[in-house]
Amino acid sequence: MAHYRRVGEVPPKRHTQFRDGAGRLYYEELMGEEGFSSDSSLLYHRGVPSAIVASEVWELPDQSRTPNHPLKPRHLRLHDLETGTDPVTDRRLVLGNNDVRIGYVVTGTEASPYYRNAIGDECVFVESGTGVVETVFGVVGYRAGDYVVIPRATTHRWVPAEPSRLYPIEANSHIAPPKRYLSRYGQLLEHAPYCERDLYGPEQPFTVSPESGGGEGVEVLVKHRTSAGVVGTRMTYATHPFDVVGWDGCLYPYTLNLEDYMPITGKIHQPPPVHQVFEGWNFVICNFLPRKVDYHPLAIPVPYYHSNVDSDEVMFYVAGDYEARKGSGIGLGSISLHPGGYAHGPQPSAIEASLGAEYFEETAVMVDTFAPLDLGEGALAVEDDAYAWTWSRSTPAGG
Repeated sequence: MAHYRRVGEVPPKRHTQFRDGAGRLYYEELMGEEGFSSDSSLLYHRGVPSAIVASEVWELPDQSRTPNHPLKPRHLRLHDLETGTDPVTDRRLVLGNNDVRIGYVVTGTEASPYYRNAIGDECVFVESGTGVVETVFGVVGYRAGDYVVIPRATTHRWVPAEPSRLYPIEANSHIAPPKRYLSRYGQLLEHAPYCERDLYGPEQPFTVSPESGGGEGVEVLVKHRTSAGVVGTRMTYATHPFDVVGWDGCLYPYTLNLEDYMPITGKIHQPPPVHQVFEGWNFVICNFLPRKVDYHPLAIPVPYYHSNVDSDEVMFYVAGDYEARKGSGIGLGSISLHPGGYAHGPQPSAIEASLGAEYFEETAVMVDTFAPLDLGEGALAVEDDAYAWTWSRSTPAGG
């Protein structure tokens, strides 16, 4: 996110000597995207950020994927999905492809291990709960309705204050506001549905003594890629990674809450891109929020039937009453997957029922991908097999 911040102590000039009160040199780390060609931040460590004393295999949770074949729309009941309580290691894979993976976890109140995703940025939607995310940049708090955006390779851990329902969207790329919302220099423009005031990042360093590993080092779980796919490594650092006394730049974790997103509406039905929040490589994230709806006298407020010929559409139903899906079995905590190659739209009864509506009380988070999504093991565990036939109200052959 190209929005400069300065937190803690930094020297007047970058790449110059910077020492503590005892004359010891701080260790400067450049954390930057796309080599040296995109957003970056400079962090100043007490200890050497490269000093590892062990590297071992971390066995990831089940990452297997099953193609959506034969092709059909899917309904997944996430609130029926049993998970462990660790915010990182107990995530269950719901949907994924080679660009993005969508998971789900219901946490307890114990802190996660220290963790770093070296594959891509993470955008974790907080369905419910509160807590903080401790990071090498400092601490960011989270609450229900937050998107927590964590840049690739940021060492962090989740510390829930109460059980939290988390919906992690893990990219193989970076996640940023849509380009059409930004000036050529990176400022959010007047027509954007949110602005820099709505983004909350660390406000002060979260500095832990470098010796806090107790002489045994500090373990960090690293998710990364090999030619074999997504794998995990358990790295042990000689000193604590949270030893940064200051940093500045345009790369850091931040939160954006649904309450601060201003929906765009129109005289007739507006297409999903007006609800977009973020984009990554080959996918976008949108949200559908409580809002006034179309005001043309003959408007049909629910969506028209549509074939997104290049996309799979994933909708996560968070709150309210989603008008287009009434009568389908979908409720709070549901996911619908409407794949490319299939025309989808409202349940037939929802069209007439929506006429004359002036306001929709609904909250949903949508991910559209430009490559087909496979089903994770979590999806297979909580699928509603009847959903695909709800438009015709028939029973499938052999079903």
